[in-house]
Amino acid sequence: MKTIDLVVATNGETQMIFDDRLDLRSVGCIAIRRGSHVEPTLDGQWTADLSPVDGPTLGPFDKRSEALAAEVAWLQQNWLTRSRG
Repeated sequence: MKTIDLVVATNGETQMIFDDRLDLRSVGCIAIRRGSHVEPTLDGQWTADLSPVDGPTLGPFDKRSEALAAEVAWLQQNWLTRSRG
């Protein structure tokens, strides 16, 4: 089973990569923001543009699912673990 990682700051602010399996609306006010844009290229490949979180553009990938997996892996390694000050 795939896990859901939650990062909780000392002030109680929590962040995670969105996942439909966990509905946080019942615990308080939530704010969702885009982490990337996974889009097709003109030649039918896919890229994951992570500029919304100051990241790179990944790809090109042959399949959309590959771009989505790369997006999540990058967010887990570079955004979710980033120190929030």
